[in-house]
Amino acid sequence: MRNWSRHVTFSAERNESPSSVGELRRLVATSTRIHALGTGHSFNEIADTRGVHVSLRGLRDDVDVDVDNGFAWLPSGMRYGEAARILDDRGLALHNLASLGHISVGGSVATGTHGSGDRNLTLAAAVVRLEMVTAEGDLVVLSREDDPDLIAGCIVGLGALGVVTRVGVLVQPRFDVRQYVIDDVPLDSVVHGFDEVFGSAYSVSFFTPWDPSRTGQVWMKRRDSQDAMDGSRTWSGGVVATQPRHPLGGHDPVNCTEQGGVAGPWHERLPHFRLDFTPSSGDELQTEYLVDRAAAPGLLQALDAIAPRLAPLVQVSEVRSMRADDLWLSGAYGRDTVGIHFTWRKTPEVLDILPELDELLGQGDGRPHWGKLFRTRPDALAQRYPRFDDFRELADRMDPDRKFRNDFLDTLLGP
Repeated sequence: MRNWSRHVTFSAERNESPSSVGELRRLVATSTRIHALGTGHSFNEIADTRGVHVSLRGLRDDVDVDVDNGFAWLPSGMRYGEAARILDDRGLALHNLASLGHISVGGSVATGTHGSGDRNLTLAAAVVRLEMVTAEGDLVVLSREDDPDLIAGCIVGLGALGVVTRVGVLVQPRFDVRQYVIDDVPLDSVVHGFDEVFGSAYSVSFFTPWDPSRTGQVWMKRRDSQDAMDGSRTWSGGVVATQPRHPLGGHDPVNCTEQGGVAGPWHERLPHFRLDFTPSSGDELQTEYLVDRAAAPGLLQALDAIAPRLAPLVQVSEVRSMRADDLWLSGAYGRDTVGIHFTWRKTPEVLDILPELDELLGQGDGRPHWGKLFRTRPDALAQRYPRFDDFRELADRMDPDRKFRNDFLDTLLGP
């Protein structure tokens, strides 16, 4: 059994898919080693185990909305795109979505996956309730009201604290979004007009392949409460696209969400890719660093200086912004943050450049995305995540026999 990109072969001795929480509790309680597996979209071994791999897709509870308290329980094994459709049918919405709606709720939250927007929190930061099965097989519920610091440590939990069955996320009234793509935006325009570019819409992404043109695409997603584009054919040095675009040059945009300023439901515009299509074959590797927003323009210039070495390895890079949060292992912990993402070609040379990339982006207090490829030393992680040692102590306390651990987590947290 392999991950989505098929470059990680899992080591589990068996795979289980319980059909009830009770069955899951018994499975966890009687297992020596166990780890939850979502949709397999991680690009490292964070979800691996030498024991039991447990999938929660069989726990088919519906989305449960708590109207009085303004949140919805989402099943951990459900894909974000599926949950979004259910909420939209009920007149509700999440504040944001990742670029890909195909990823599981539990896996996305546990690894600190995010959306985009200067004023938007990460996906995990919208969690106000957490239901999980602990090492002894107990079912516990944590909440922002009762355990604010504890839940802040558990939400981005890396699968090291237990098996999360449901997450309670804040919801709001549904809304529509208009999406625009601007071609050939100069990198210099992004660097020198960073706040203007990323503050221009509800959600903004800048894509660049680091090729000699030193340009890229800006994908702009505007809420219905914002003005539509004024009809101008140019923006920030680029040209507004009149035909659909794909983030990767030369790829058919049929899999991408609708563009051209056509208003549509939030869950059909905030992701880059349609839920009903497979966005790619998985023939790729990925790395992402979450850096201090104040350092982001300078870091983009530093990356531009090594662009001739990046371009042969990169399919595309994506730059996005997000608000600060208080989650211990979130890339946005304690500071407004910018994500610098690399979709690599699947070639061994990618691994050779990772240490240099970590050194460069570490200058902006760069924190690697937990589900991507990185080569950051554990002692450096402890410096970049102010509550890293607190999380290590929490993991030891909640899982003293380390049944949720694997080789990746042992390297990260200590054997």
